[in-house]
Amino acid sequence: MTGYALRAAITDTLGHFWHESFGQIYPTITALEAAGLLEREATTGVGPVHLTAAGEARLRELLAEPFTTPPPRDPLLLRLFFGRYVPPELTQERLSQALDAAVSRGEEFARVRAEIEEQPGSPDAIYWLMTLSAGEHAARARIAWAREALELLDRHADAESRP
Repeated sequence: MTGYALRAAITDTLGHFWHESFGQIYPTITALEAAGLLEREATTGVGPVHLTAAGEARLRELLAEPFTTPPPRDPLLLRLFFGRYVPPELTQERLSQALDAAVSRGEEFARVRAEIEEQPGSPDAIYWLMTLSAGEHAARARIAWAREALELLDRHADAESRP
């Protein structure tokens, strides 16, 4: 597929846990092609690419390697940590946005689950369901946390307003 189609496929199928930008995709395609792991279908140098046999072997090697958990980077939590420097209404707005986003993600995951379950017998379904389940759990946790944080903020505001 083309770089554009590859990014769209990543977003559509892996978007709940993996994101790539065009700035990452195109240089990577070029490097993989130079290494003989991808090849273009067109002789013009701009056609769709596909894995070579060496590319598929390398993919299998990479997938078999141990993984490391990346350090967390959550811009919302950073802003909440320093929340006393902004009006409480802004913090409440941010938490409400986080809650709405998590609810939307949960709804999207339900849609994806229904699509997967409509494909009985797919050899990939069990693996897709495992990754989807992680997203579903994370969305439920984010929803519960955002509601709890909003309640905590309300209790704090009530305590502050008492003489």
